[in-house]
Amino acid sequence: MNIQNLKGHIPDNVIAMIPQLMEKFEINTPLRLAHFLAQTCHESGNYKILQENLMYSDPNRIVNIFKHDFDQNKNGVIDPAELEKAKSLAKKPKELANFVYANQNGNGNEASGDGYNYRGRGYIQLTGRANYKSFSNAIGEDCVANPDLVATKYPLASAGWFFSTHKLNTVSDLGATREVVSKITKTINGGQIGLEERVDNFNKFYPLLKDVLV
Repeated sequence: MNIQNLKGHIPDNVIAMIPQLMEKFEINTPLRLAHFLAQTCHESGNYKILQENLMYSDPNRIVNIFKHDFDQNKNGVIDPAELEKAKSLAKKPKELANFVYANQNGNGNEASGDGYNYRGRGYIQLTGRANYKSFSNAIGEDCVANPDLVATKYPLASAGWFFSTHKLNTVSDLGATREVVSKITKTINGGQIGLEERVDNFNKFYPLLKDVLV
């Protein structure tokens, strides 16, 4: 199957991973692959970002990004003690991850170190021990014991697993519209951050793929 029309638009190493991705996760139509690439291209900074960057120097930014982990009143004002907690985590990515990801997605408590061990990796950042375990079961290799494999060996496959398990192939089948891109973005992002770039990506990839996928 010829997917070489993608050359020059995404890195060659990513193109090389696509055939296996298509077979394993059924991202195997022009619509599905165009929607998938539109999202992963944005999420990874055109396939340059392989893992989550938790090196934040501004405590206010920490609170804004991880707002669910810091108490605030009904008007959205952060308690001063919570801001002090954020200050204590600035420029400490390991401690920050262990705090904000504790006791969720199969992770243990803050002291377990699971938050940092299973921080976001891959082109749609796979996060949490439970997700690493489920992905490991899907591919037949232990990424719980070796979490860095998600970034080094399976950055595209882990994104494909997420796409498939969240039924985004089915959403993709709804069509080549902005509304469909928006629906997929909501599932991946939790909101609409970067929607315009995601739409632009889709409109770039889809015409190429209509001609190369049969």
